[in-house]
Amino acid sequence: MTTPLKGFGLGLRAQHYEALLAGHADVDWLEIISENYMVRGGRPLYMLDRIAERYPVVMHGVSLDIGGRDPLDRDYLRALSALARRVRPHRISDHLCWTRHEGVQMHDLLPLPQNEDTVRHVATRVRQVQDVLGGQFLLENVSSYFRHADDTLDEATFLAAIVAETGCGLLLDVNNVYVNAHNHGFDAHAFLRRLPAQAVLQIHLAGHAQDALGSGLLVDTHDAPVCEGVWSLYADALQLFGEVPSMIERDDDIPPLEILVAELDVARRVAADALQPARAA
Repeated sequence: MTTPLKGFGLGLRAQHYEALLAGHADVDWLEIISENYMVRGGRPLYMLDRIAERYPVVMHGVSLDIGGRDPLDRDYLRALSALARRVRPHRISDHLCWTRHEGVQMHDLLPLPQNEDTVRHVATRVRQVQDVLGGQFLLENVSSYFRHADDTLDEATFLAAIVAETGCGLLLDVNNVYVNAHNHGFDAHAFLRRLPAQAVLQIHLAGHAQDALGSGLLVDTHDAPVCEGVWSLYADALQLFGEVPSMIERDDDIPPLEILVAELDVARRVAADALQPARAA
């Protein structure tokens, strides 16, 4: 990876290509969905080349299957590595989950059993990925709607154990912490305090929704603004982890760029207030 990432970013979406290239948006960096650009050519890759000349970029994947039982897809890793050489990202990340079974891609981020066997399994695969990429890899905590019967570790302990085994970093999705705390009945602020602070290297912020079927669960939808509870949790995270590069994700009902930039300004204000005591000291 290149120099340290700083400031506040957005997820790069095709609707915003032209506005970003116009250069008027107050955005410090952009996160790409890796799979969208793991191609030989075409407009997305052409636009990415132009955008990467103007903005720092991080890569974020959705189908690595780091926790799956299928062998790691070596063709996928080669394509991911080739994209990294082209883009020179500041960070590369994917989700702590499984996404594939017997060669079938599930197109969902499915939660893993939280136990020592899974820690060892994931750690072996993370080390393989880091060897291929030649640097530190980040794992994102995912939202979940059930727990496995063979869970023996809580989520914070599970994450910390994988970090300790591999030296990987964490992409902390604050919205997912908020969603899981509601769905599974734990204290979100206490959860943050149990994470390895030095490993938290990037933050995601997003919106969620109530389950439309009436289960009472919150669903990580990425189709709405960040809510007040997530902003409060974000402020707590910054007080614990410092000035971590932070971004807003929107994957559905994507508004014009200026609306997302205005929401990013909220993140800047929350961060300034949260970090003021530390800066004064």
